[in-house]
Amino acid sequence: MLRRTILAALLASALPLAASAQEAIKIAIGQRGNWDTSVPELGKQAGIFKKHGLELDLLYTQGGGETQQAVIAGSADIGVAAGTLGVLGAFSKGAPVRIVGAQATGASDFWYARADSKLQSIRDAGPDTTIAYSTNGSSTHSIVLGFVDAFGLKSKLVPTGGPPGTFTAVMSGQVDVGWSSPPFGLEAIDGNKIRIIARANDVPAIRDQSIRTLIANLRFIESRKPVLDKFMAAYRETLDWMYTSDDAIKAYAEFTKQTPEIAKRVRDEFFPKSLMLPDQMFGMDALMADAVKFKSLNQPLSAGQLKDLLRIPPRS
Repeated sequence: MLRRTILAALLASALPLAASAQEAIKIAIGQRGNWDTSVPELGKQAGIFKKHGLELDLLYTQGGGETQQAVIAGSADIGVAAGTLGVLGAFSKGAPVRIVGAQATGASDFWYARADSKLQSIRDAGPDTTIAYSTNGSSTHSIVLGFVDAFGLKSKLVPTGGPPGTFTAVMSGQVDVGWSSPPFGLEAIDGNKIRIIARANDVPAIRDQSIRTLIANLRFIESRKPVLDKFMAAYRETLDWMYTSDDAIKAYAEFTKQTPEIAKRVRDEFFPKSLMLPDQMFGMDALMADAVKFKSLNQPLSAGQLKDLLRIPPRS
């Protein structure tokens, strides 16, 4: 009788522990509030990551460069929306970072000028024009380098951080051309304060390239591979939910303090689901060629190096 009582007590004491046995992961995310970077936030709110046994600690950065540095330093296990060119460069120099998924193939980012600016197109940007991007090594950095290369621009490129700070810099005249990603900037466009003069996909190659990635620290991959697999399963499930549920639109609207109508517009007009699928990195040969051209790489990675870099868990 005593033995059964002790066993029952032990089982009872173990139940709260089992119920709370969530694996903690630190996630660095470039640009708070973008639809495509909101997968961890919305999935966490919806309980999808918790269902997979994960507790997410989310850290928002000013861009892909900062996200990458957080992962390399080990202060984050996984990074969301790191620029592929920057990741290629860091990996080639021996940094402990690997690609665990595509984050964006093509891009919805746009570049804009004040409504009273003489600039009608990015092609009008002369040597005295300043063009913004977020941080060094980010995808927006690679996009503006693509503008320079595609249109023969001589403009000065300026890192301005996230969309809110960039908007302030443009409206105050510190920068001529700002960058943004929906939903930020839509209200200013509708209010005729700014106008779009370029879109990321104006550079033809961008449309078919996975210019942003999901990355992870190598030590995390090697020591906690089952946790990474759970994360990717929950990420994919959240992504499916974001494109099928009105609850996802409502949650995103509340998260970004937008109306549900704007939230739906952001998803349906700017972010086709195909842009966000994580299962395959597209256009790696072209991306490596760009990385060499823009001096992120000395030479393209070998087949063995590419296999080492790409650690994307398959769908279960």
